[in-house]
Amino acid sequence: MTSAPAARTGERDQPAAPARAGLVLTALILVAAVANLNLSVANVALPDIGRAFDSSQTRLDLVAIGYSLGLAASVLYLGALGDRHGRKMMLVIGVALAIPISLLAAWSPSDIVLIAARILGGVSAGMAYPTTLALITALWSGQARTKAIALWSGVGGAIAALGPTIAGAVLEGFWWGAVFLVTLPLAAVALVLAVVLVPAHVNEGGGRVDNLGGACSILLVAALVLAINDAAVPGAGRRAIVLAVIAVVAAALFVLRQRRAANPLFDLEIAGRRTFWVAACAGIIVFGSLMGAMFVGQQFLQNVLGYSTLKAGLSILPAAALMVLVAPRSAALVRRRGSRVTLLLGYLFCLLGFVAMLLLWKEGIAFWRVALAYGLIGIGVGLAGTPASHALTSSVPVRRAGMASGTADLQRDLGGAVLQSVFGALLTAGYASAFAKELAGAPAAYQPAIDATQTELENSFASAVDTAQRYPQYAPQIIGAAREAFLDGDRWTYLAGIGAILIGALLVFFAFPKPQRERQLLEEYASADR
Repeated sequence: MTSAPAARTGERDQPAAPARAGLVLTALILVAAVANLNLSVANVALPDIGRAFDSSQTRLDLVAIGYSLGLAASVLYLGALGDRHGRKMMLVIGVALAIPISLLAAWSPSDIVLIAARILGGVSAGMAYPTTLALITALWSGQARTKAIALWSGVGGAIAALGPTIAGAVLEGFWWGAVFLVTLPLAAVALVLAVVLVPAHVNEGGGRVDNLGGACSILLVAALVLAINDAAVPGAGRRAIVLAVIAVVAAALFVLRQRRAANPLFDLEIAGRRTFWVAACAGIIVFGSLMGAMFVGQQFLQNVLGYSTLKAGLSILPAAALMVLVAPRSAALVRRRGSRVTLLLGYLFCLLGFVAMLLLWKEGIAFWRVALAYGLIGIGVGLAGTPASHALTSSVPVRRAGMASGTADLQRDLGGAVLQSVFGALLTAGYASAFAKELAGAPAAYQPAIDATQTELENSFASAVDTAQRYPQYAPQIIGAAREAFLDGDRWTYLAGIGAILIGALLVFFAFPKPQRERQLLEEYASADR
């Protein structure tokens, strides 16, 4: 059995949990829920958004990842600002800003404005979301912290998974922009509870914030995600290469800066700890898998199976319910068997989920096949989320909780942004390639319509639907070809998901310490940080 890691500096004299612990944790989970909901509500609305603006698949991808992009790019820097200037202040500002930004997203006059609003929403979440885990790290200790993180992780993941269900219900009676308004009541309640209940200035660090390192981190993540997103866009190859070069240069500058800064934004010595960097990489893959599966899955359910927005959203419920049920058991498993075993078990279920998608998700399938795949993913994320976050926060001193929480949030958001970008690029490339083959084999009678609309047909499923409405005599053939092309493209994404999960599992198996060694390392880190 593993035991709780030794107390760290600033923890030895603090209680295991704060006063009114249940209310404080509820407030922090609600704040995180605002970010989690905003992260996922766009997915189910993508077909409607595509039709409203006649958007390309690339722009739809940016709508989907915009929130993750803004959050992932800013989270490390904003976490450090919270450590220095006040975590509660950053939390309150972030939740407050979410309200006007959601209004901008809802009434965006174009998909470009919508993308900008999504990115700004992610930045506001970057102020609030990492602060929730940083405060849990600062306010709780020992096994109480592990349980609090399990609830934060499990409920947060479930709320993110519930986003499409809520959005689907809203879209039954309202326009696409209404999905961005569903968080407003929650944001208002979370803001009040945060102001009233959350303690201020608990185990916060001092010293100057590494602003230059923060700028490099923002440039690095933003350029990386956009480069991946552009990789499969026709005619955007040069831009993707330029962005990739910018990401590499920014990464090199970031590392150099962190080695020389007196108070680095991201302490590379701490980041080099095995329980830290392996958990960070593992979390990026597992949380990215959840967001990627939801991103592709929602389009599959509506475009191929013809589900309504509500039915497509309700299809996520098995994942959400199982995440909530599994998360507390994950915390107990971490205590008994260690983070390594728990992570590997989570990876196994995620792998089974993607295999089920690849083998079972076809045109005209029964709902149980959809529920099975989503349920397996939900169990996997519920199991793996707690050890991934727990290992990070247990590897750093409390005064650097912003770094740990920022990295833990980066797992979710960078993983979501990267894998959604990868999945979106593969989906775009696979769809365009398959549709081009469909058009090449079309009867000569269809050639006049093909010549006039080929670019639109290969652009995205939404564009194909719009074209079918303008050419009703060819509508059945166009929609049928678009579904076949989409199915071909999404197979590429499922294979990519399987590959990512296998890479993550191998990394954890060979690099993450076994239970006894994990306990020893955490005790050594705790002693060194005193």
